[in-house]
Amino acid sequence: MNISVENIDKVNAVITAVVEPADYTEKYEKALKDAKKKMNMPGFRPGMVPVGLIKKQFGVSILAEEVNKILQDGLFGYIRENKINMLGEPLPTEENNNVELKEGESFTFKFDLAIAPEFEVSLTKKDKIDYYNVDVTDQMVANQVDMYRQRGGKYEKVDSYEDNDMIKGVITELDVENPVTAENVVMLPKYFKDDDQKKLFDGVKTNDIVTFNPSVAYNNNEAELTSLLKVEKEDALNHKGEFNFQITEITRFVPGPLDQELFDTVFPGGEVKTEADFRAKVKELIADQFKKDSDYKFLLDVRKHVTKKVGKLEFPEEKLKKILLANTGDQAKVDAQFEKSIEELTWHLIKEKLVEQNEVKVDDEDVKNMAKEVTRMQFAQYGMLNIPDEYLENSVKEMLKKRETVDNLIDRCIEVKLGVAIKEKVTLKESTVSAEDFNKMFEQ
Repeated sequence: MNISVENIDKVNAVITAVVEPADYTEKYEKALKDAKKKMNMPGFRPGMVPVGLIKKQFGVSILAEEVNKILQDGLFGYIRENKINMLGEPLPTEENNNVELKEGESFTFKFDLAIAPEFEVSLTKKDKIDYYNVDVTDQMVANQVDMYRQRGGKYEKVDSYEDNDMIKGVITELDVENPVTAENVVMLPKYFKDDDQKKLFDGVKTNDIVTFNPSVAYNNNEAELTSLLKVEKEDALNHKGEFNFQITEITRFVPGPLDQELFDTVFPGGEVKTEADFRAKVKELIADQFKKDSDYKFLLDVRKHVTKKVGKLEFPEEKLKKILLANTGDQAKVDAQFEKSIEELTWHLIKEKLVEQNEVKVDDEDVKNMAKEVTRMQFAQYGMLNIPDEYLENSVKEMLKKRETVDNLIDRCIEVKLGVAIKEKVTLKESTVSAEDFNKMFEQ
């Protein structure tokens, strides 16, 4: 097969492929024989249909299939061997519609190519890029420790009420002919909408009777009153007066103790022995997570910095729009998202060059370790910090069965390694910021 490329300009080209009889005859004849073996046609025994009849009825479609296979293999082989930096897929020209397939003849096909723009990119110590270290405060550590203690906490009955306690009792409506009354009513006064109503329960004890107004306490919230008074929804707002609440039980949530059991649950291995050590390890854990976030923010800033440095690239926009339309089938979507697509494509090309320059490589072990890290993070969101190795391995195996998931993991590995490499090449403008200010950076 004879293949040639004509460059129209820097980012547009036409590739021409001439398929000769010598390229397809042998494969075409074999395809006919295979079709003969499988062909079932009225009046003929299976496998005995004459080749001439098969050619007459199905020859063109069989020839087209074989020519297409040869054409695809030849085109992409040529593009690969000649290192043509193509964007998307070759687009068939209208001339291809006039190609008539006849056995024994040559066929000429033409395709438009969208060529990636040529550009240079480099990073040195002259490039100064922000890197943010997040300040891990004692309050952040305390909040995280409290969260761990909450998971090991329990409810206990107490004699007197404090803020955030849960109270149970009998509620009775006052000064009406047919009062509403209900037993085993549960309330959390802390969540009353009215502060004066909350204060009525300060320091109350079991068996005390408190007079309060539920309608005021809950700001006439129909759903809250329906649940509290155990009445029909339509009737809830008809009870706006005062009620007695006789307290039969006060329950308080008591966080779990800061003991060895908690230390070993969060940090297995027995290395943490004291509360001070535990808080120090928790601080390390928080700092490590923020470091991952800082590295991600750094890469975003690298992208912004280097994209500005490279400047606007020239793209074959009309061809790219055709490629996007072929992929999505939605012209309105293509038009609406085209500028964003160009931004993403620009960064993709820049990143490819940076990866090549920094010799970033990703192997199977890298992907597996990234899958483990992602899995741990997913479980950590639900408070599951110590996943058994066997369960972790099984989860990773399932993740690696999906091609799209593997591709995403590879991209994450590449970005992590690229970030490490770029840190060594540029000058970091390090600064320490609060978690609040750091998080605001992602809102911009």
